[in-house]
Amino acid sequence: MKSKMRILLLIPFFALLFFTSCQEEAVEVTPPAESEALVADSQLTSFISATSKMDGSKDNIIDNASCISVSLPVTVTVNGLEVIVDSEEDFEVIEAIFDEFEEDLDKLEMLFPITIVNSEHEEVVINNADELEAYVKECSGDNEVDDDIECIDFQYPISFSVYDTEFQVIDVVTIENDRELHRFVKRVANAEVLASLNFPVTMLLSDGSSVVVNNNEELEKTINEAKDACDEDDDNDYGDDDFTKERLDEYLKICPWVVYEFKRDNQDNTAEYKEYALNFKEDNVVVMRARGGDILTGTWSTRVTDRGALLKMEFENLADFTLEWIVYDIEYGKIKLYETGGNRIIMKKNCDVVIDITKERIKNYLQECLWRVARLSVDGADNEKDYIGTPLKFFENNVVKLRVNGELVEGTYEVGVRNTGFVLKINLEGRPDLKLEWAITFLEPGLIKLENENNKMVLKRHCPEGDEDINYINDVLTTAWGAGWDGGWIVASYIDGDEEKKEAFELYAITFSEEGKINVYKENNDLQYSGSWLAYRNEGLFLGMHFGTEAPFNTLNHRWMIKSITETRVELKDYTAEGGIERILVLEQKEW
Repeated sequence: MKSKMRILLLIPFFALLFFTSCQEEAVEVTPPAESEALVADSQLTSFISATSKMDGSKDNIIDNASCISVSLPVTVTVNGLEVIVDSEEDFEVIEAIFDEFEEDLDKLEMLFPITIVNSEHEEVVINNADELEAYVKECSGDNEVDDDIECIDFQYPISFSVYDTEFQVIDVVTIENDRELHRFVKRVANAEVLASLNFPVTMLLSDGSSVVVNNNEELEKTINEAKDACDEDDDNDYGDDDFTKERLDEYLKICPWVVYEFKRDNQDNTAEYKEYALNFKEDNVVVMRARGGDILTGTWSTRVTDRGALLKMEFENLADFTLEWIVYDIEYGKIKLYETGGNRIIMKKNCDVVIDITKERIKNYLQECLWRVARLSVDGADNEKDYIGTPLKFFENNVVKLRVNGELVEGTYEVGVRNTGFVLKINLEGRPDLKLEWAITFLEPGLIKLENENNKMVLKRHCPEGDEDINYINDVLTTAWGAGWDGGWIVASYIDGDEEKKEAFELYAITFSEEGKINVYKENNDLQYSGSWLAYRNEGLFLGMHFGTEAPFNTLNHRWMIKSITETRVELKDYTAEGGIERILVLEQKEW
C-alpha cells in the first residue's frame, strides 16, 4: 500500500520526541571561526542590544516618554473624563477626546501607583507623578535621537551557541522575545558568556518585508542599513499624524486605498461609500472607482500645518469627498481622516484591488480558476450552505459549469456593461438563486462581490493546482482502501458543544470521489446519501461537505477547518464567531 504519511500541522509532542531522541546521539561540533563569536564591545553586539531594547513610543500619548512604557491596565483622567486603558486600542479613545475641541487645553492624569517598563525591560513601580517625571526626564525628548533601533526586528525564535574558552559547545540558548535577547546580549557585552548566533536568521523590516541573513557580516550590514530607514514615531502624538509632506505623498501613492468607514456632516454614509477605491496618482490626479465600476477623476494635494498633515480632495461630481481632511492617524496599511463637524474617513491599503475594470479583465479573472460561493444572500435569506462543495468554472465560450454531487451542471454567463457599471449575468437551470443579473461591486484577482436588489453574492477563487497541501488532502480522502462500505471513512467522534454524538453515525461509511462527490453507505454497500465536497484554502485549510437534507448527515453540512490530517485520520473543527470551538468532527479510515 502506498504510504502518504504527512502532518499538515506541527504537533508539539512529536517535536519534543524528536528533540529528546536527538539529544542521545553523539554530536560532533566544529569550533567556530573567531569572526562568528560575538565580541563584547563590537558594533554588531551594540546593534543587537539596541534592536532588542524596549520601545516605549507606542504609549507616548500617556507618558510622553519613548524610553519607558506604562504597563496596562491603567486608569487615566482625560480632560475630566475617566478612561480605563487596558489595551492599545484605548489610545484611540484618548486621542478622540483630545481632538474633540481644537481650542481646549488637553490634560491627562494617571491614577497611581503604576508600573512602568524601562528600555532595559526592567519593571519599576511608580507611586506618584514626581517619580514618573524623573524617569521621563531621562528619556530623549519629542522626536529626538535615542539609543534604540526600531526600524528592524528579529523574527523569533532564534538561538545562540554558548562556548567554553576552548570554543567547545556547552549549551544552546533559545531566545523567544526582545526581553530575553536584550538580557542575553548584556551578558555577552559584560564578557560573562562567549556565544555566537546560529544562522540563518530572519530580520523583519518596518515596511513589512523580511530579509534572511547568514552570518555576522550580513547581520551587521542589514541592521546598519535599516536602522534609520523609518519614522520611529518618537513624538508625543498618538499615530503618525506628524508625517512630512514628502512621506505622506509617497505613502498615498504606494497602492490603491479602499473606504471602510465614511461620515459626512455627522451622517453615517458608510453603506453608500464602503469599498469605494481611490488611487492617488502622480501629477495630483486621484482616480476613484465606485461600486459598480463607475470611474471618477479628481485632484488631490497635501500640506503640513500647525494642525498636522492635511489631505485635500476635490471631485466635480462628488461633494462628500471634496474637503481638506486632517490626517489624524496612520497605522500600517490604514489611514484615518477627519474634519470638524462630524466628518471622518477610514481607508485601508489594498494593492490587489482593481481600479480600471474592463470586460476583458473581468473575463480573464473569471476564467483563471474555479470559484466557490463564499456568501449568497437572496431576499434576506443566507443560501450559501446550498453551495458547499459546489464550485463554479467559467470558460472562454461563455459557458459556466457548476459541480454538484460530482456532476457538472452546464449553463451560460455574460459580462455586460450597464449605465450603473459592469454586470455578471448567470443562467443555470435549476438554480434560480444564481440565475440573475449581478452588478459587480468589488473586484480583486481572488475576490468578486456581486449585488442586485435584495441579493448579495461573494465569489472566492479556488486554484488547487500547485497547492501541495490541497493536493495531499485530496489524495488522502479519495484513496479508497476498499470499495463502498469497505473503503470508507467512519465518524470516529462528533462532539457538539460538550456532548459526544457519534452514535448517530456508527452504521455508516463515507467515501470521497475525485470528481467532488460524497457517498454515504450502510453495510452491504447500501448507498444512503450523496453529496458534494471541496478542500480549499482560505487563511487556513478547510473541508466543505454537503450531504443533502436528510438526517443525521445534514448536521455535518459545513465548511470545516482542517486541524490535522494523516492517511487514516482527519480532525475537523467548527469555530464560533468569537473564536471558540463549537463542534469537533473526527473521521477515520475503516479497518479492513
